[in-house]
Amino acid sequence: MSTNDQSPSNARPSRWRRIVWIVAGAIILTWVGNALFPDLAYLGKDRVAVVRIEGPILDSQQTINDLRPFSENPRVPAIVLRIDSPGGGVAPSQEIYNAVKRLRDTYHKTVIASMGTVAASGGYYIAVASDRILANPGTLTGSIGVIMQLANFENLLKKIGVKNIVIKSGRFKDIASPFRPMTDDDRRLLQSVMDDVHQQFIEAVAEGRSLDVADVEQLADGRVFSGKQAKDLLLVDDLGDLQDAIRLAGELTGIEGEPPIVEPPKRFSFRQLFSFFPAGQAGSLLGHISWIPLMYLMVL
Repeated sequence: MSTNDQSPSNARPSRWRRIVWIVAGAIILTWVGNALFPDLAYLGKDRVAVVRIEGPILDSQQTINDLRPFSENPRVPAIVLRIDSPGGGVAPSQEIYNAVKRLRDTYHKTVIASMGTVAASGGYYIAVASDRILANPGTLTGSIGVIMQLANFENLLKKIGVKNIVIKSGRFKDIASPFRPMTDDDRRLLQSVMDDVHQQFIEAVAEGRSLDVADVEQLADGRVFSGKQAKDLLLVDDLGDLQDAIRLAGELTGIEGEPPIVEPPKRFSFRQLFSFFPAGQAGSLLGHISWIPLMYLMVL
């Protein structure tokens, strides 16, 4: 037998290597194509973009980055916000709310909010910036309110013999410190901040839903509503799921038939890789919450 002849067992690894290289090459070419020519995905007929807002709202940048490519693209006349969130930080919720309003006012996009399992507090705040809101009958929504939760460790530190020493430039500089009791003046000051931020929420709902402020105030005590209850109270426009929202977006923008959809490309980062581990998820969540004491958040 010639030494150049290859047995089937020797040829098999070579064949698998070629397959691996072909697959890897295709993935790399796809990634490079999306990075260099992002508009290729929008060639052809108009599309409805679907942007998802899921989980606690701890930062606004990811959502704003997801919305940005669609804002100036003429092939994307409508955007569906799929909201499945109990809310989160006040400022991130307001930043996403403002970004949604810019889509409508500056870029003249049609925006439909589609509520999933829960779209409450900060999640609802974002929804009211849209043209229409659709909820499932059993969606939990509403929770129009503000919450600040603080812990106090003073008695615990006394038990273990630790004393906290503070040097400050003003009497309110260590307000809400976990190492001393809250004074009446502290509470009044924090309550005034809460009331102001609460009123901002109420006014945003009144503007977005074309309701009187007085009527919204009657509902803005933190209570939650089912999607069906919210429709009866005019807090949402209609009942329906994500597909209903996509079809509505197509109808409002003149897209015939079933609208094709486009979503933001998935971005990979090592932070996301580590977040798959439970410890990483808990650490990230607690790390954010510790720096966001004032929240539009539904707490059950």
